[in-house]
Amino acid sequence: MKAVSCIHGTLEVVDLPAPRPGDGQLVLEVLRCGICGSDLHAKDHADQLTEVMAEGGYHDFMRSDTPVVMGHEFCGVVAERGRKVGKELAEGKTVVSFPLRRAGGGVHLVGLSPLTPGAYAEQVVTEAALTFVVPNGLDPAVAALTEPMSVALHAVRRSEITGKDVAIVLGCGPVGLAVICHLKARGVRTIVASDFSPGRRALATRCGADVVVDPAEESPYEAVPARQRGLTELPALYELGVGSMEKLRRIPGWSHVYRVADRLGGTAPKRPVIFECVGVPGMIDGIVAAAPLASRVVVVGVCMGEDKLRPAMAIGKELDLRFVFGQTPLEYRDTLHMLADGKLDASPLVTGTVGLGGVAAAFDALADPDTHAKILIDPASPALTPEAVRR
Repeated sequence: MKAVSCIHGTLEVVDLPAPRPGDGQLVLEVLRCGICGSDLHAKDHADQLTEVMAEGGYHDFMRSDTPVVMGHEFCGVVAERGRKVGKELAEGKTVVSFPLRRAGGGVHLVGLSPLTPGAYAEQVVTEAALTFVVPNGLDPAVAALTEPMSVALHAVRRSEITGKDVAIVLGCGPVGLAVICHLKARGVRTIVASDFSPGRRALATRCGADVVVDPAEESPYEAVPARQRGLTELPALYELGVGSMEKLRRIPGWSHVYRVADRLGGTAPKRPVIFECVGVPGMIDGIVAAAPLASRVVVVGVCMGEDKLRPAMAIGKELDLRFVFGQTPLEYRDTLHMLADGKLDASPLVTGTVGLGGVAAAFDALADPDTHAKILIDPASPALTPEAVRR
């Protein structure tokens, strides 16, 4: 079969033996596969990622000197079934799959390990237990977004955001756009999006952002409507505390009133939920410095280098800092059904399609944030450069 191999940062089409399924596995004919930001990082910085993953106990991540077929965001048709596969996953069914697979005596990341080749190929092997039939005739190009959209769902769920909270999304690449789509679907009424790229700001609006800003011109924190804006400086918090106590102490049994107000959330300052979706050094500390007091910060972007953080600043502001990674199989399944039921619109993310022979060109094209957000690979396409998606 044809596949795209990555070694020493070079992508090229190669011929590989057709895969065979093991017990409980499937071989899929790939219909579409998304190019993920993780793939862009891994192509040129695989060894850095390998070191990080090894510290976490995983020693089979891709390396720059070992060929690997990337691709973990995919949709395909069941072509062959291994033993012990349920009847639901019959040959000819269109499916998507959570990107983990058994191989070499362990469980590995599909498309990010040489032991489990991914879907930059005509065929890919998946675990039946992690494979889901695509419902409602969902377009394979949208179904292939199940994986990145479920990562965004995980981030939004971990944020514990409510409809009345203000969301601030920093960075409107595919991750940030996916987060915006989920925030909109969740009913968050005020979504502020920030990106230097005019093209990505336009996509953020299409995905549901209410306020879109260029951070070179305006602070995303100041773009929050005045009635919803939180406190940004410690003296204002001190004044609020003293002023409130001056009023409360005039009330008999003031501590009971305070306790009830505290239980109802009336004593905490207004604060946004901030999604960091850029992943470059300096972003986290920049947020710590600029964010309103008591903000909840959800770090979704993957920073490849070392970063710094001033704990005293975060402590003084009492910021809530959360890091997220991946998704659960249930979140993956639920995202698929949200897409198929029309409860989640991810179509604005897809900006181009390319064949296997054009994957290298697609990687180059994704370096321009004003041109593309998410490029899908169609193994049956002859396109050598990304073809714009018509809407």
